[in-house]
Amino acid sequence: MERPNGNPLRSREWFDTPELYGWLREAAFMAQGHETESYRGKPIIGICNSWSELTHCNAHLRELAEAVKRGVWMAGGYPMEFPVMSLGEYNMRPTTMLYRNLMSMDVEESIKANPLDGVVLLGGCDKTTPALLMGAASADIPAILVTGGPQLKANWRGEELGSCTDCRRYEIELRAGRITEEDWSELQTCIVRSPGHCMVMGTASTMAAMSEAMGIALPGNATIPAVDSGRARLAEAAGRQIMRVVEQGLTPSKIMTRPAMENAIRTMHAIGGSTNAIVHLTAIAGRLGVDLPLSV
Repeated sequence: MERPNGNPLRSREWFDTPELYGWLREAAFMAQGHETESYRGKPIIGICNSWSELTHCNAHLRELAEAVKRGVWMAGGYPMEFPVMSLGEYNMRPTTMLYRNLMSMDVEESIKANPLDGVVLLGGCDKTTPALLMGAASADIPAILVTGGPQLKANWRGEELGSCTDCRRYEIELRAGRITEEDWSELQTCIVRSPGHCMVMGTASTMAAMSEAMGIALPGNATIPAVDSGRARLAEAAGRQIMRVVEQGLTPSKIMTRPAMENAIRTMHAIGGSTNAIVHLTAIAGRLGVDLPLSV
């Protein structure tokens, strides 16, 4: 397979070298059980995985990575998974925003430094998705985003609850003496019911929807629950789709254009999304050199 400009696959630049290093890189792959003929001539697709047991939003991404791999195999590519930082709102101190740009650098350099022809980005939590998109934008090789999906909604004593939107409300009730410590402990057992990002229209849900609107994520990506089987099917479809994206040479700079970002802003308004998304969207725009003033 060749890129649209007729040049060989980007990954071949690492292996088709006259000096020692191409030979040595193939030897290193052999050490992991990869026969040279298994990936020669095939696009190598990176699976950029922010899975972590410290981030419940992303705790199921290891399974989704396997679904992505199936899709890549089916479409004739060669998947290779690699880890990046994972920014979890619940555990990281003092704030995940402190690390968003650092994660984006991790993503960018991991992509640029390795023999990859395309990349599938796996994330979910609030700052993880923007960091993935910022890093992919700077690396600018063909990419698709797959988010982890929303967690199951909470239900307590017949009332539907939304992650920490309602935990803050009930903390006030506790402090006011309107619920007991026993009530508070009972609520703790059901406020976060599964892996996945917050199911309310917070930053994570908003960024997932806006990514769809920009075309960097597949239709339906934002709404399928994290633990629904449809999430794995979508991940598999993304594995197939990234092969088409590589074939067509569709890099983030060709997808996340000014009109695409304006469409994302319209979507944010339509769904009543988090205004935090503007902070992240302008950062993504800056990586691509897109002029996106606040007065759009």
